Amino acid sequence: MNVRSQVSMVFHLDKCIGCHTCSLACKNLWTDRPGTEYMWWNNVETKPGTGYPTLYEDQEQYHGGWVVEDGKLRLKLGSRPTELVNISFNPRLPTLDDYYEPWTYHYKELIEAGPGDDQPVAKPISMITGEEMEIEAGPNWDDDLSGSPIYAENDPNLRKVMNEEERRQFFELQQLVYFYLPRICNHCLNPSCVAACPSGAIYKRGEDGIVLVSQEKCQGWRMCVSGCPYKKVYFNWNTGKAEKCILCYPRLETGQAPACMHSCVGKIRYLGVLLYDADRIEETASKPDAELVDAQREIILDPFDPKIIRKALADGVDQKVVDAAQRSPVYKYVKAWRLALPLHPEWRTLPMLFYVPPLLPVTATLTAQGRHELDPNFFSSLESARMPVRYMASLFTAGDERMVITVYKKLLAGRIFKRAQTVGDIPMERASQALEEAQLTEREVEEIYHLTALAAFEEMFVIPPMLREVAIQMGVDPHEFQEERGAGFVQLPARGL
Repeated sequence: MNVRSQVSMVFHLDKCIGCHTCSLACKNLWTDRPGTEYMWWNNVETKPGTGYPTLYEDQEQYHGGWVVEDGKLRLKLGSRPTELVNISFNPRLPTLDDYYEPWTYHYKELIEAGPGDDQPVAKPISMITGEEMEIEAGPNWDDDLSGSPIYAENDPNLRKVMNEEERRQFFELQQLVYFYLPRICNHCLNPSCVAACPSGAIYKRGEDGIVLVSQEKCQGWRMCVSGCPYKKVYFNWNTGKAEKCILCYPRLETGQAPACMHSCVGKIRYLGVLLYDADRIEETASKPDAELVDAQREIILDPFDPKIIRKALADGVDQKVVDAAQRSPVYKYVKAWRLALPLHPEWRTLPMLFYVPPLLPVTATLTAQGRHELDPNFFSSLESARMPVRYMASLFTAGDERMVITVYKKLLAGRIFKRAQTVGDIPMERASQALEEAQLTEREVEEIYHLTALAAFEEMFVIPPMLREVAIQMGVDPHEFQEERGAGFVQLPARGL
């Protein structure tokens, strides 16, 4: 056992209102520079939809993540000789059109326009070429229902779980439904971007697991862009270097939450530290699809176990980090309550960003009075859900519907119990029955309710100490210290750092 710590996140999708405040906070802080105009380290997608960049989930096209062959992990992108062959021309890259061509406006023509019969307009100008252009796409082009006839119908997840007739019925207007999916870099335990980089420029910090790109070492080969199945590594056309979300580590090092999390209007975001067994990364990522989520939960260690604490301290994890792990909201959602799930675990990167799936598109029946009511038969709404459970399973459990239903039963049972307790229009006996069927206790429901709806800032963001003073005391440069430690324990099969 090799105990390490990892800064991790949970996004509660039932609370996301799709306002993009998180995206703008990140954009203004990190990607407001030449060459980064098209980058959105944080973006909010409407699902069903093709996402950003377009169809990033189609790994038959992009070859991101890992696959298991003959019981061993390998990059889907191919071997190192394959990379070298394609290093000058990589066919597995998104094009600028898959993102969008960033633009501004020629405001001078609007402001300085002389008198005339026509209303003056500001013409769109490409931020890359400086030429006039026709706007054909944008970073949130398919928000809400605007992209339904094109973007939503081409969602790779829908293609996997519905036949043509089912998709036709699903997209009839009265049945149409959507939810929001915010995404940032997952800072994975088994990052394929790290393994795909020919120059070793991407590394994982040993003290907190944050994945970073060394701008000094990056040669601009862009294999990391192809290797990341989530397409959260970007190429800066101005500097010729790769860039990505850094989880606002300068803010974390001063005890502040990342900008996207601090600014979140819906308070959907939680941050904390997890302890995990680094020796089991390859074993966990090699599991069959149906076992991946449970295996990833098992690799996360109990921070209250005295044996784990002793081993963590022996492996160099500071006591303050262990204390933070015991208060981590991420541990509660992922391990204790088993409510949060990883996005596309079948890509085998072991992402450290987890999602509580949205309940709203699944539940509720519209009454004759126009009110949404819970189905009187407890969990039967899951069988006739407006958003099919198998779609959620395609997103969060590699197709395992039973695991998604287990999560939804807990969420529904909690909602039924709190409604019986506060509104009183549901008999408490019915609520108790729902709790029993979902295998929840009243105490757990109250804890989940508190963290979901009432938690203070300090409970939602339990930021571990970054221990930068350790590097200073050792008399080494902190960035060299990060890189050395990051290369020391991430045990990537055959492709390591």
